[in-house]
Amino acid sequence: MDITDTNAALTIICAIVIVIGIFGTFIPFVPGLFLSWAAVGVWAVFHDGGRGKWIAFAVATLLAVLGSLMKFVLPGRKMHREGVPGFSLFVGGVVGVIGFFVVPVIGLFLGFVLGVFLAELGRLRSAADAWPSTWKGVKAVGLSMIIEIFAGLLILLTFVWAVVFV
Repeated sequence: MDITDTNAALTIICAIVIVIGIFGTFIPFVPGLFLSWAAVGVWAVFHDGGRGKWIAFAVATLLAVLGSLMKFVLPGRKMHREGVPGFSLFVGGVVGVIGFFVVPVIGLFLGFVLGVFLAELGRLRSAADAWPSTWKGVKAVGLSMIIEIFAGLLILLTFVWAVVFV
């Protein structure tokens, strides 16, 4: 593969964008799965090749849709079963975004935890009761991130399969 070849350059750029999309799970305001999916789409549109690239794009689309749905549904169900209200997560998200700007990068996580804790403290009136709910919220966000990373990695594997075998 010659680096001056347009297909090779396109493939390398799209692979880099897919990886950035996977890391976008950790970076606020970077649409991780969408970015990975869009890179496969750009590759499918502009890369010379047969039907295989469209099959890879269809699989990437399915993975992106399923990953996007599952990252909200599974943690949400788990938290609902464990009794953590959606309002506490909303407060955690808002305080997390504010925290991101106050303390870059780690402020998002710290702000989320603080926001959920404060919302639960206001609801339950006891720090001892608020902390277990806060921890459940943190675990739910972690599960959501794992689902998104896994879907992104499956999109990357689909892309690699298409590059190698199509």
